[in-house]
Amino acid sequence: MWAWNGAWGGGWGWFGLMHLVWWLLLIAGAVVLVRALAGSWRDRDSALQILRERYARGEIDRAEYEERRKLLKP
Repeated sequence: MWAWNGAWGGGWGWFGLMHLVWWLLLIAGAVVLVRALAGSWRDRDSALQILRERYARGEIDRAEYEERRKLLKP
């Protein structure tokens, strides 16, 4: 026989589910943030790689290479 609050146990069953949803959203947000920050580092590395390739092909001279490399590296 059910208690006075019915088959759902007074509504506390949702607490566990919402707690799980909260943690999943928090973890997903952290993953998105880390990927966004890692992407900026990847972009910087790819820009440096392009600069190296341009220098290797002779499109830019040593002075221009050094100047741009200093701008790309912190």
